[in-house]
Amino acid sequence: MWELFWDVETKSWFDEVGGNDPAKLGVSIVSVFWRHGDKSELISFWENDFDSMWKLFRQADRVIGFNTKGFDVLAMSPYAPTDFDKLPHFDIYEQLKLVNDGRGASLNALAKASLNTAKIDSGANAITYWRKGDPQSLALLKKYCEADVIITRDIYDFALRHNLLRFVDKWNNLREVKVNFAYPTGTTAAKQSSLF
Repeated sequence: MWELFWDVETKSWFDEVGGNDPAKLGVSIVSVFWRHGDKSELISFWENDFDSMWKLFRQADRVIGFNTKGFDVLAMSPYAPTDFDKLPHFDIYEQLKLVNDGRGASLNALAKASLNTAKIDSGANAITYWRKGDPQSLALLKKYCEADVIITRDIYDFALRHNLLRFVDKWNNLREVKVNFAYPTGTTAAKQSSLF
């Protein structure tokens, strides 16, 4: 299977654009990690490079992210092909909520309890880095977005291996929630060649 993991960082806060529509925030960078067989690549795209990344999404049997259906797909809607939301999106956050009475957990909480690691920075700093715009700040922004993609990949792989995810809940209890991230039986790698 061709799998693509992704994350976006935005340019603005909700209180700056009014309302809670991610499409109004603007996207500064998209980082993706794709793998197929023994080949893989981690690559990032700045706004002026977005057109060159859609071919990677088009090839994927599964487009994997964290809260991507609730945020990233919507944030990308001003830039994306019209059928982008119809791709085979697999949202780890959504999958967790489905088996956990509608409750999710943060990416960082899952990383800490499942992988014994943590996010390297914050979304707040990502916006600051973008606004500073100097080479050092943009390098930090890229590093942060790519690190979140790798954490997302590793959480997904952990869930595939163990059929569970771990996190500490708001009452400070370690939770283990059973999940099933396996592909449905009989899944084939049928690509939609004319999607875009």
